[in-house]
Amino acid sequence: MQARKLAVEGAIEFTPRVFPDDRGMFLSPYQEEAFVEANGAPLFRVAQTNHSVSKRGVMRGVHYTVTPPGVAKYVYCARGKALDIVVDIRVGSPTFGKTDVVLMDQETHRTMYFPVGLGHAFVALEDDTVMSYMISGTYVPQNELALSVLDPALELSLDIGVEPILSERDRVAITLAEAKERGLLPDYATSLELERRLTEAPVTA
Repeated sequence: MQARKLAVEGAIEFTPRVFPDDRGMFLSPYQEEAFVEANGAPLFRVAQTNHSVSKRGVMRGVHYTVTPPGVAKYVYCARGKALDIVVDIRVGSPTFGKTDVVLMDQETHRTMYFPVGLGHAFVALEDDTVMSYMISGTYVPQNELALSVLDPALELSLDIGVEPILSERDRVAITLAEAKERGLLPDYATSLELERRLTEAPVTA
């Protein structure tokens, strides 16, 4: 598995080796050894897995979790094709406001790791695109916030040739600047501390 650090500090792209044969293929989207080598710590303890199916043109995000509690996320495209987007929304981060985009498809089978405090979005490029992710915390509605994926300040090129399909929540989401002004964004130092705690071994009796 190959690893590549992205423009947003702490975010990592992984590309697994694919083993094709006359029956189909086999691959491992997550490999702890590769993760430890790239990130310097074992992956967070997984509390929940999510699975979404989207038609072409669907844009989801930018979504993030109030920090604390914050969550880390490991994302994989199990079917179809998508542009997976990471946004640094951690106030005080050296890469605050930066974004990066990873093409996830059925050729390279790339995955992406999002540490605590980052924003996540994706755009489905094909019908029936399936996004699967492991997250370090359970879903609590009041802790989940959204920023506009169409915010010009993010400088994302998302023209995919079809009218974007957004939920009402994402359509009315505020900009990064508005969220910062209102004090709604994660703090960088807090995010790093929460990330560190996620990699600690659980205490046993």
